[in-house]
Order: sequence, then C-alpha cells, then structure tokens
Amino acid sequence: MDIFLRNIDPIAVKKIDEMAKEKKISRQELLKSQVETFALLQLQQDHEAALEHLIDKNIKMMEKCAIAMETMNGFIQEMMEEDEEE
Repeated sequence: MDIFLRNIDPIAVKKIDEMAKEKKISRQELLKSQVETFALLQLQQDHEAALEHLIDKNIKMMEKCAIAMETMNGFIQEMMEEDEEE
C-alpha cells in the first residue's frame, strides 16, 4: 500500500535524507521503517493499556476475595468457640 505526503518542510526532508544516507538506505526505506515502527508501537501501547486494565480488575477482585475469606474465617472461629463452650 502506498502513502503520499505533500508539503513537508524542506528542513525536515533534508534531515531525513541525512539520516538515510548515514544508514546507507534510501529515504523510502527509512520512512517506511519509521512508519511501520510507529504503527506497531501504537499497537503495543494499546495492548499494554488493555493488560494494565485487566490486572487492575484482577487486583480488585482479589481484594474482595480476601475480605470474604476473612469474614468466613471470623464466622468459623465464632462457631468453633461456641462449640467449645458447650
């Protein structure tokens, strides 16, 4: 697929050409690589954000489970104490 860009600042084009020359590749190859890297970086950031959200949800659920377990332990202790009194 092709992408065409117009009205690029000449100073930016000169800098891009210098960078391509340093790497011994064409402007086309340099820009293609940069565009692809940019797109993949955004995709990676989206995946990381989704994972962080999932981790946060899991932490909240684990906190609720811990509270429920503490409550159940309290009930069990009370029942055991009642049995000991009888």
